[in-house]
Parts: sequence; C-alpha cells; structure tokens
Amino acid sequence: MAFIYSTVVPGNAAPDRAVTDTATHMPAEWEAHQRTWMAFPPPNDTFGAVGSSTLDRARAAWTKVARTVARYEPVTVIADPRDATAAREWLGSGIDVVEVPLDDAWLRDSGPTFVHAPDGTLAAVHWIFNGWGAQHWAAWGKDQTVARAVAAGVDAPVRPSALVNEGGGFHVDGEGTVLLTETVQLDTGRNPGATKESVEAEIHAALGTTKAIWLPRGLTRDYDEFGTRGHVDIVAAFAGPGTILLHRQDNPAHPDHAVYLQLKTVLAGQLDAKGRPLRIIDVPAPTTLKDDEGWVDWSYINHYVANNVVVLCSFDDPNDTIAAGILERAYPGRTVELVDARDIFAFGGGIHCITQQQPAPREGGAA
Repeated sequence: MAFIYSTVVPGNAAPDRAVTDTATHMPAEWEAHQRTWMAFPPPNDTFGAVGSSTLDRARAAWTKVARTVARYEPVTVIADPRDATAAREWLGSGIDVVEVPLDDAWLRDSGPTFVHAPDGTLAAVHWIFNGWGAQHWAAWGKDQTVARAVAAGVDAPVRPSALVNEGGGFHVDGEGTVLLTETVQLDTGRNPGATKESVEAEIHAALGTTKAIWLPRGLTRDYDEFGTRGHVDIVAAFAGPGTILLHRQDNPAHPDHAVYLQLKTVLAGQLDAKGRPLRIIDVPAPTTLKDDEGWVDWSYINHYVANNVVVLCSFDDPNDTIAAGILERAYPGRTVELVDARDIFAFGGGIHCITQQQPAPREGGAA
C-alpha cells in the first residue's frame, strides 16, 4: 500500500472508496502493525494557547510517546496545518507529519479504526464522532472528519458506521470478543434509543466480533465534567485470547475500589467468543489517590502494544515496577517501555488514548 504524505485535508482528499464487502475484522492490538498514528496537540481550551506552559507540556508528553514507539515501528503524526512546522520541530527526524485540520489530539477516539477487509487488505471503520457525547466543552467540527482524511491518506477503503463511538470505548481480542461499557455506547448523548442488541449488531458487523461483554461503568474520574463517561480502555483490556487485564484499586478510600469489585464480579465466570473462561489478571493502581482535581484515574491498563514493545504509563510511583513486571509476563517477548504519563492524564487520557494502530495486511493481502 502506498502512503500519501502530502497535505491531507477533507476538501482535497479523494472521495471515499467504500468497502464493497462489509465483513471486516479488527485484529488484536498485539498482532503485527504497519505503523502507529498519533495527533499533535493543537492550541485549544484543553491544552492552552501557543506559547503556554500547558501546551508545551502536552507536546512534550505526546512527543515522548511518539519517539518511544518509533524505535519499534513507523509513526505518523497528523498536525493541524497551522501547527505542522512546530510538529516537525518537536518530533524531529524519523517521524512523518501529515497535515489534517484538528480540534484535539485524542486520535484513538477521532481517528479511524483500522480493520482487515475480507481479502486481508487494510480498511477503515469510520464511526460518528461527536465529542464524547456532544459534551459542552468539546469541539468536533474538524475532528469528525479526521477518520476519513487519514483513511484517504493511506488509500484505505472506508466502512462508514451509523454508531457514535470512539476507539477508547471498546477493546477486542481478535478472536471474536469485544469489551464495551453501558455508559458509552448506550449514552443518550451518543446513541439515543440504542439497545444492547442494536449496538452489538453494528459492532459485530464492523469489527468481526461475535460476543460482547458489557461492563456497567468505567472509572470514577471519567464521569467528571471533562471525562468520556466510561471508556473501557482505562479499566480493562485484553492481553491475549481469553485474558483480561483489570484495573485494581486496593485502597477502600478511593471510589474505584468499589468499581473494581463490581467489575471483577461482572467478569468472573464470563466466557469469550470461543467459549473459554476468562482469565483475569489484576493490575494494581498507582498508590497515589488524589491530585488537584480530586480522585485520580491513573491506570496502567491504558498502555499501548506495538511491534515488540508495550508502551506503559508510569507515574513515578512504587507500583510502576510492579505493573511493568505484570505486563512483561502478560506479553511475553515484548520489551516494556515506561513513559511518564502524568501530563497526559492531566489533560484527560493516557497513552492508549493518543495512539492508534494500523495493522499489517493479513497474509494474502496487498501492502
């Protein structure tokens, strides 16, 4: 597959190539990647104005993640045209920058979900993006076009979806099972009138899954004013067929202790799409309980798996080393790279939230 590194803007991009057979399939994150996609933080109400210390902190944190991933696989970062020069200066050589109008920099959510078409070639699911449920603080006029622009830039046919959804709102094992959260896909700000049955029908058609496991909620902080209302990728993630990593808060003073107990109960006894009982691996939360805004949602679950590496959030916390050991065992043969994610979390997410994998074509598919 040829990559198009000229300016990619919706008005100039070629018309979508549709997926003619809608039986697409999303491979697991730990399967082979062709590259990783990220977005460069633009000046906005979240990150601050050009020249502000907050915007510089965001750009430094995103850059550290990009450079870490780039040691293991190619990385392409999209930047708003006004920020393209700054992006190239921050990121340096070895990381491609393409220009796409942006409102924000959470590409897991606004970007495409890359899947395999039936012949093994690359395709892209385009969910409807509406600012995490049309929240009053969010802007999405530009971000709702990002998925199509990125897909056009890699010449990937698009499978449009009628579902309002974000990449952080689901997690797949690549073998038919998907994790969802009732407060995300069934959120009235996203999909009013939706039922579990209607959501599952569209999710399964787009991702090639057959079994949905619904969690009742996400972490407490995610329901604050600037949260996503329950993204699953900060609380639970597949780490292999039949294996789930689960955020464990041990301190009963933190409200996520009760959330952990609730989710552990929900997951216990569940079977995956292949009929296997789930193996749940608890990952203890950082020992820090609060920041200036209240109860933290710092989580090691929001890591990113790339070729030969796990890029793991760190917090200058005693549990960083414990989490790294757990993930080394969960992903054998991969190097675990710890990257300080405190600034990313301060802006509303983690390492998984700012990355998006582009899988390699399946055997028999064209590159």
